[in-house]
Amino acid sequence: MQGDARGCELAYKMVAERDNEKYSFARESRLVIVAKAKVWASEGWRVVITDQDGKAYAPPEFDQQSAA
Repeated sequence: MQGDARGCELAYKMVAERDNEKYSFARESRLVIVAKAKVWASEGWRVVITDQDGKAYAPPEFDQQSAA
């Protein structure tokens, strides 16, 4: 493991919303964030993934994102 996490921006972010609740997660791994997003979406949450370039992906696009 090199260095520490300070100043290092995580590449993928996920936001999940339902009713009056909102959760967000950030991970370096695309596969981990896509897997987490699929689980949350399957449980009725509105989920969006944002990549390191700021492009947002909705649930129908998750498989495209995980294959990239």
